[in-house]
Amino acid sequence: MNPMEEHALRMNRRAFLSKTAVGIGTAALGGLLGMRFFRQGENGLAVEEINGAQGILEALHHPAKARRVIYLFQSGGPSQLELFDYKPLLNQRRGEDLPESVRQGQRLTGMTSGQDSFPLVGSLFPFAQHGQSGAWVSSLLPYTAKIVDELCIVKSMYTEAINHDPAITFFQTGSQQPGRPSIGSWLSYGLGSDNENLPAFTVLLSRGTGRPNGQPLYSRLWGNGFLHSLHQGVQFRAAKDPVLYLNDAPGLTRADRRRMLDHLSMLNQKHQEETGDPEVQSRIAQYEMAYRMQTSVPEVMSIEDEPDYIYQMYGPDAMTPGTYAANCLLARRLAERGVRFIQLYHMGWDQHDNLPGAIARQAKDVDQASAALVMDLKQRGMLEDTLVIWGGEFGRTNYSQGTLTDTNYGRDHHPRCFTMWMAGGGIKPGLVYGATDDFGYNITEDPVHVHDFQATLLHQLGINHERLTYKYQGRRFRLTDVEGHVVKGLLA
Repeated sequence: MNPMEEHALRMNRRAFLSKTAVGIGTAALGGLLGMRFFRQGENGLAVEEINGAQGILEALHHPAKARRVIYLFQSGGPSQLELFDYKPLLNQRRGEDLPESVRQGQRLTGMTSGQDSFPLVGSLFPFAQHGQSGAWVSSLLPYTAKIVDELCIVKSMYTEAINHDPAITFFQTGSQQPGRPSIGSWLSYGLGSDNENLPAFTVLLSRGTGRPNGQPLYSRLWGNGFLHSLHQGVQFRAAKDPVLYLNDAPGLTRADRRRMLDHLSMLNQKHQEETGDPEVQSRIAQYEMAYRMQTSVPEVMSIEDEPDYIYQMYGPDAMTPGTYAANCLLARRLAERGVRFIQLYHMGWDQHDNLPGAIARQAKDVDQASAALVMDLKQRGMLEDTLVIWGGEFGRTNYSQGTLTDTNYGRDHHPRCFTMWMAGGGIKPGLVYGATDDFGYNITEDPVHVHDFQATLLHQLGINHERLTYKYQGRRFRLTDVEGHVVKGLLA
């Protein structure tokens, strides 16, 4: 190792900033000149040079299978019984009351707890087996059906949360109570960024046609919690200004902006030296990231250079900003540019009534684009180190909420079993994992808890979920709280 490398290894980013006359401005100049910061792990697993911000982990805990995650969160609770979990018994016993021996006194929401009966109802949509795996998939998802051999379909997910807000918060932060860091924030904190011009954690929102005015989402779902604000998710919007407060004020030139940031950095650096507040460093880094994003964000959001066959893959909605299809295409572009965690939220899956008509529209929103994203990543050689996740916060009941008719019914929330799928990132393809009973109500094989899912996600990124912690208010917190285990049966 030459003296320059030894010096770089001894000097972390904070030390570098504190020893330079113009603080972060010099770091920005270094980036423009191609300077890179070195890091070296104790076991040699993380020795690559990086351009982005460094995470707290000096080395990966084990070799990683995935470098990045694209999480397609289906907000509202997709009905597994209409999409993936084929239960012909429910059609055979349609209208019969759910046996108490199956329900076993399970807690219900206030929306159905007062019903006099719980009439069983099967799907109105036909199922068929697909691919070499023979996975059952509904006619609602014809594009997904074509790629089942790329997917790992987990039918045995379960959670304790029974209402939307705590259930989504649980999946995203590891706690049903708000205030904890989200998955993307934990990854930003632990692994840092592979790109100095874009955030490590980005968020894209879309509203589905199944229930356009359904459950809302809150920005705390992609918040940093008690971690430094540097690690919060950055929302990209389908608007003139994709990122709020990014553009300069009228009349302010880029050179003026650079001079202002340099002077502001010196003031902030002096304040940090006086107070020792680490948030000051986060503030400096955010100013600099915003400066670089003024160039990088318009480039990544501009999809006009995509060839026609890509639009055909993702479907006609891909050309409409803010749609699920357009966001899937943007997710691939962000992944190409080194964004580590890309979170999509698609709202509208909460079908308590008029489920057949609503879920058909909702499934059409996501089917083609989800499948296209997987295959697009594969054709670019990115699927093997990109973990793609599709799923919601819980499933739906096997009985009808409200009046059951020949053509209409609804389904309430069901936390005991539901379905998600994953692809790429070292997850075993062509696998159907876990099983539920003939009523689609209880898990019979290989249960996977929310914390198990989170532990497995971190494992694929080279992180031992028990060792990525943050001390706050006298306790060491982690994403999986005090539970969770890696589900080895899902790993390739």
